[in-house]
Amino acid sequence: MTAVNRVSMVDVAVLAGVSTQTVSRVANGSRDVRAATRRHVIAAMNELGYRPNSAARALRRGSFRTIGVITFSLSSLANTRTLEAIAMHAARHDFAITLIPVTAATQAGIQGAFSRLGELAVDAVIAIMEVRLLEAATVTLPQGVKVVVVDSDAGEQYSVVDTDQADGTGKAVQHLLDLGHETVWHVAGPEESFASERRTAAWCATLTAAGRPVPPVLRGDWSADSGYTAGLRLADEPGCTAVFAANDHMALGLLRAFGEKGKSVPEDISLVGFDDVPEASSYAPPLTTVHQNFTRVGERCVDNILQQLRTHTTEPGVTLVETQLVVRQSTAHPKK
Repeated sequence: MTAVNRVSMVDVAVLAGVSTQTVSRVANGSRDVRAATRRHVIAAMNELGYRPNSAARALRRGSFRTIGVITFSLSSLANTRTLEAIAMHAARHDFAITLIPVTAATQAGIQGAFSRLGELAVDAVIAIMEVRLLEAATVTLPQGVKVVVVDSDAGEQYSVVDTDQADGTGKAVQHLLDLGHETVWHVAGPEESFASERRTAAWCATLTAAGRPVPPVLRGDWSADSGYTAGLRLADEPGCTAVFAANDHMALGLLRAFGEKGKSVPEDISLVGFDDVPEASSYAPPLTTVHQNFTRVGERCVDNILQQLRTHTTEPGVTLVETQLVVRQSTAHPKK
């Protein structure tokens, strides 16, 4: 038998008793092959250990049918859920993904990721990171590679897909105002986060539009611990009856701090989060929060990439995915 690393399409054709054109059609997934013939050819491929030359196939097709995904971390809910949606939706369109992690949020780290990208066979890139980091690294993309950026403000330079941060925040703050709260305090995420800053701006704008006082912002780092620290301060704040936390994990820390300080939620303080993590409905009390549709974000990213590849064009702009306010038991009318 021919050695594995020397098996050719001709070898498969001889063993299967078909033409090399038929083997090529089977290797390229063509439907113009009878089912019985396809099974026979695949059996011959398996027996000989034949593997199609993906580079050669890509040259013939003009496409690798692979999308590179660049991201910092898979520890966050948003990144994990978005990546899962990207992979599943890409597979439905016969595309694979290649994950390119950025080891450090530095110019060198990002430049290194894009250098690796240049060595890989990808048709497009989905970057799940802040655009300021892309700009700071002055990265150069391989010619012809299409790009979509997630959760960023790069609409004038790249195609962007994002949750409608402002709309979700507006829904959360307005819900608390409609319940009768005079104002809403805010525990924000880190300043370097685009999502955090967009939510903070929308919180301030909603209060201002309603003619309500805008309290000072408390900063967290997305963690429950930082929410707990903020909660200890807010529990002692006179007149604080409602809080909007920039994510559900910080809201969990707030719940713990309020409980330790003898504040009841929602009787003393109403609380709204953002994300709608799977555990939010099991918080004590179940958390009112803003639901992000990470599946839709991931699908829109892939759809955007495929559109760019089909039309051979790039149209910078922003696609926003709508949010939903999920009302549970952590919000109520303020005490009279």
